[in-house]
Amino acid sequence: MFTSLPPTRLAILTLLSATATFYFIYKSHHRHRRLLTRLRQTLTKPSLQNPNSKRGKLFFISHTNTSKTLAQRLHALLTLNDLPFDIVDAKDYEPEDLCKENLVLIVASTWENGEPPQNGGFLVNWLTESADDFRVGALVLKDCKYAVFGVGSRSYGEAYNAVARGISVKLRKLGANEVVGLGEGDVDEGALDEVFDEWSEKIVGVLKGNLGEKDGDFEVGSESEGESDYSDEEDDDVNGEDDGESGIVDLEDIAGKGPSRKSIVEARANGKVNGEVPNGEKEMVTPVIRASLQKQGYKIIGSHSGVKLCRWTKSQLRGRGGCYKHSFYGIESHRCMEATPSLACANKCVFCWRHHTNPVGKSWRWKMDDPLEIVETAIDMHSKMIKQMKGVPGVKAERLSEGLSPRHCALSLVGEPIMYPEINSLVDELHRRRISTFLVTNAQFPERIKMLKPITQLYVSVDAATKDSLKAIDRPLFGDFWERFVDSLKALKEKEQRTVYRLTLVKGWNTEDIDAYSSLFDIGNPDFIEIKGVTYCGSSATSKLTMENVPWHTDVKEFSEAICQKSNGAYELACEHVHSCCVLLAKVDKFKVNGQWFTWIDYEKFHDLVSSGESFTSKDYMSATPSWAVYGAEEGGFDPQQLRFKKERHHKSTR
Repeated sequence: MFTSLPPTRLAILTLLSATATFYFIYKSHHRHRRLLTRLRQTLTKPSLQNPNSKRGKLFFISHTNTSKTLAQRLHALLTLNDLPFDIVDAKDYEPEDLCKENLVLIVASTWENGEPPQNGGFLVNWLTESADDFRVGALVLKDCKYAVFGVGSRSYGEAYNAVARGISVKLRKLGANEVVGLGEGDVDEGALDEVFDEWSEKIVGVLKGNLGEKDGDFEVGSESEGESDYSDEEDDDVNGEDDGESGIVDLEDIAGKGPSRKSIVEARANGKVNGEVPNGEKEMVTPVIRASLQKQGYKIIGSHSGVKLCRWTKSQLRGRGGCYKHSFYGIESHRCMEATPSLACANKCVFCWRHHTNPVGKSWRWKMDDPLEIVETAIDMHSKMIKQMKGVPGVKAERLSEGLSPRHCALSLVGEPIMYPEINSLVDELHRRRISTFLVTNAQFPERIKMLKPITQLYVSVDAATKDSLKAIDRPLFGDFWERFVDSLKALKEKEQRTVYRLTLVKGWNTEDIDAYSSLFDIGNPDFIEIKGVTYCGSSATSKLTMENVPWHTDVKEFSEAICQKSNGAYELACEHVHSCCVLLAKVDKFKVNGQWFTWIDYEKFHDLVSSGESFTSKDYMSATPSWAVYGAEEGGFDPQQLRFKKERHHKSTR
């Protein structure tokens, strides 16, 4: 064929053929050389499976150990997937070393006023100062990749996960590259574990190269246009031959291996609130919270109430003694129902005996159940729990029969009862059944206290005597918590029925402010002051209290005696219950008549007074206190008609 072509055209075709052959040989050699170069770079970089490689850092910033527990869980997951990380307490780390890190993961809690917990203060301050200091530069962390998960509560409004959000912004300003979007968990919405696990799986997926896959190729979005050493054609070839078969992403190369921004689903609670009901109202008790409370022995009533059988109810059913209310006020513990119409609270106290498994909130924002339904269901559930005591060794048949008809209701089970909008109607239903009411409020809703109808005995928790200590102990949601606290005491002063300050002593937290406590007496002018040692409820991720924080009864007595002296004779030591480490102070001018204490209650007289519709005072339904309940009595507040039972303890005491 070529022989028929003119010599000139043949020469041109020969030249073009040679040129094309040379070009393709050159391109093949060039691509091969680049592949070899890239392979050598990969082999010389630290590998995740190389024991000598640079290990990632997993930091936790935590106060109540929630973030620490989550970090430990993530660390176990990373280890399970052969991803080497060191788990680090932020307080033990030198922030200046961040520039040496290739990858950091941070699980951070937000504490009071949007501030970091104490163990993360130095690290967060360093990031803040460095990000705002032009001398540091915006690329100081350019080789560092990061991901942050925040632990907080939406109940705190704008402060929700402020620490985690701030850390993420500061790291980005310092040049670090975010590999997985900010994760945010809400400890009070009941979905924290699920949200965190989802975020953790993304971390593992990115590290192992399992996210961002598309038709066998990984999406690479970190390189800007013109930065690549390869042409588009070369990238397609190389990715197909190399990256598509790699199951491991090097720590230093991880920035380009994550999913694109559009494909990231951040690990945060979604817009649909857990527990939403068809009419759009939210149920207070989500399935997760319900399961947690039921595990603790609660019987959940409707969507926001609960009832539980008290250990002292069981004790008096067996004739083994009653609680301190039996000694101080004459209630029958085996006929007492412990309940609440609101499992939610506006505080997150450090000594919460429910370990913060209940919801929190500043106002009522949930579906509301009918008060009659709550009362009837509570009595029914309580009676069923009493029936289950039949056959238990020591249970008296007579007491079991009496226990089926409760005569007292302690509205102090958990949460804040007066948050329930229909609290007065609920109290009416109880009083109509001649069931007395002992209602406890946490002193954050003064207006609700003012509108309360007569209660058999109304309590205000006085957990601390100064603004700073109250903030540290109660961890209130309200910014104006101290003003609300003081106004609640003032509202208590206006009540004509029996009122009580309840002090819970926590060694190392609130036992030193004797003068400050005494200054609060005139504000609320309570009839009684209950002083009780904190009950240790075991260790948890939400509490740092130990047995060292639990005072002995002698400690409680010393504190009570000191408080009495500060009252200048207005209060005296009236009763004590040694078993509960509890002491009662009472107003001398009201409840000490001719040298005898009248701290007990004439319950039938109270119900008659309520039914009359006429006004009455605490002096109208008081009753004489038995000698065995008086402070200093040999019985120590234990009813001599009961049989004292002491458990045999075989464990070694740490006290």
